[in-house]
Amino acid sequence: MADSIDVVHNRVAMLRAERRISRRELAAALGVHYQTIGYLERGEYSPSLHLALSIAAYFDVPVEVVFSLKPFKRLAL
Repeated sequence: MADSIDVVHNRVAMLRAERRISRRELAAALGVHYQTIGYLERGEYSPSLHLALSIAAYFDVPVEVVFSLKPFKRLAL
């Protein structure tokens, strides 16, 4: 895994779960392999700017809602 300085944190899994979208469905909509979504969700891959913007656009949220250089604070349940 990359140094913690290079990690891009994300909420892709959370957004997918909220909207009941599978990895395969999201990948198909974005034109990437479904394993890419898994790598993103596990923090094993940092997206290109194009992919990050595409994901944010897909979920209709600002990119900062999906991606951050710092860990996200936990959401209260």
